[in-house]
Parts: sequence; C-alpha cells; structure tokens
Amino acid sequence: MNITVIGRGNIGGGLADLWERAGHQVTRLGRDGGDAGAAEAVLLAVPGSAVEAALSSVVGLAGKTVLDATNLYGGARPPAGLSSNAEYVKSVTGGPTAKAFSTNFASLYGRIADARVRPSNLWAGDDDAKDLVSRLSLDAGFEAVRMGDLSMAATQEGLTSAFFGIAQSGLGEFVYRMSSPEQL
Repeated sequence: MNITVIGRGNIGGGLADLWERAGHQVTRLGRDGGDAGAAEAVLLAVPGSAVEAALSSVVGLAGKTVLDATNLYGGARPPAGLSSNAEYVKSVTGGPTAKAFSTNFASLYGRIADARVRPSNLWAGDDDAKDLVSRLSLDAGFEAVRMGDLSMAATQEGLTSAFFGIAQSGLGEFVYRMSSPEQL
C-alpha cells in the first residue's frame, strides 16, 4: 500500500518505519509539505495545534482516507470550533477519517513485535475507514479496537490526558489490551 505520513516525529516516523518493514511504500512529509496525491492512506502525525498548517502545506488530500494521530495538550482546542481535530481533518479532505494511533506511546513501537499478545490501538471514525485502520494497525503490531464513529474522536482525544496521568503516576509508558472474554 502507498502511505503518506505527514509528520516525521516519534509517531509519524515510528509508524512509517513499522509500515515499511511490513512492506508498504511510505512517503514522509515534514514541515515543507508535499504531495499526497498517490497515497492510498494518509497518516497525520503532527502536534495537535499544528493541524491547520500541516494540512494547508499538503496537496492531493481531497477524498483520501486520513488517520489522525494528533493530540491536543495544555488547553489547545480543535480548529474552527469543531469538537475534535479529526472532524477538522474530514472537513478539509472530505474523505473517510479516523482518529487512530493517538493513545499509544510511540517510544514503545520498537518493542511491539516482542509483545506476548497484540496490544490494542483505539480508534474512532467513519465506517469507510474501518478496513484500512484494521490493516495498518495489524501491520504495525496492534489490534484495532473501535470506540465508535467520528463523533467519538473528541472523547478519544481526551483519553490522552488520562493515559499520560497513568504513566506519570508510576506505571510509566505502557501498552494496553482490550478484548472480549472469549479472547482471554
């Protein structure tokens, strides 16, 4: 699959590395932007407050499936009075959109392949993004767990503070697994 990653930091760079190892062709775009026209999937992995600038510097996004891995910190708000960055992404691209990979610690990506069981990757988004999120989650070593439609993206963005609170309260950075009792 041809994937364009917008953002070269820990999340964007880390997922790009995992997807390249899984056999995908990955184009990495940084602050200078670029063209996502050939992409079958786009990952947006920039600071949450930089979403508008990042999307405005990339052409070829119309109708693309975008996985929004951004998070908002320190009182930052989504653009244009929307309830989440993911809803803003959809308003710009018009394509299927999912909030995904935003509740996993990027510093642990290199250890995911050694996990006893696949950790979860929470996501919320459009039905049309489901197969892509599931495939790219598996290819990165995670199992996708859906929280609901795109209206749940704001709730997922709020979980980031809770996850950081857990990490800072003594557990440290962690992975998580959500499963049905039949999978235990």
